[in-house]
Amino acid sequence: MEWTGEALLIGVRRHGETSVIAEAMVAGRGRYSGLIRGGRSPRLAATLQPGNTIQLTWRARLEDHLGTFTVELLHARAAGLIADRKRLYLAQTVCEHLHLLPERDPHDRLLGMALDLIDHDPDAVAFARFELALLDELGFGLDLESCAATGVTENLTHVSPKSGRAVSRAAAEPYKDRLLPLPSFLHARGNASPDDLRNAFRLTGHFLDMHVWHARQIDPPPTREPLIELLTRS
Repeated sequence: MEWTGEALLIGVRRHGETSVIAEAMVAGRGRYSGLIRGGRSPRLAATLQPGNTIQLTWRARLEDHLGTFTVELLHARAAGLIADRKRLYLAQTVCEHLHLLPERDPHDRLLGMALDLIDHDPDAVAFARFELALLDELGFGLDLESCAATGVTENLTHVSPKSGRAVSRAAAEPYKDRLLPLPSFLHARGNASPDDLRNAFRLTGHFLDMHVWHARQIDPPPTREPLIELLTRS
């Protein structure tokens, strides 16, 4: 079996003395892993950097085999990322988030959002929306359209930390200390203050921890908190 496609490289790990196993998000195919023979050679060092866009050819005898990759560099980003700490942390965190997706299940919307984030100046609002979309595509999307208690669609100010549903200002009042603040920019147009951004990342972090990190007994990306600190400075 064989296919060729464009992909975002999201991870590389050693395999044996000279090879690596690369992991990539492939348009139309999702997260794929493959063996690259000779992947630790100097010739491939610049190509096999997470954050680069590559052309992949995957070959295997059967569909469920790991298979092998041959790669060609299409868009080198690594040097530019290393020169900008904020962009580097953003790219690393985005790649770590993409590791959470089920293997070989297309997620082209999320891949497009990831590429937009990596290719532009770091955008805190866009990154918060990316984390919301990640939760949605993992099957744990938040319901921010109407109040869980009353059904109203206006003045939504909080989110239940258990159900992930929005709560209106009036309904939230007696329980504010037990609810998560809902920044308005996540469900309506508007600007985002540093406090709004911190509340947005507190919200997405809570549900990522509840449904993914804690549930799978894995650590959050080590670059996420330093990135948030950089993105939310006044």
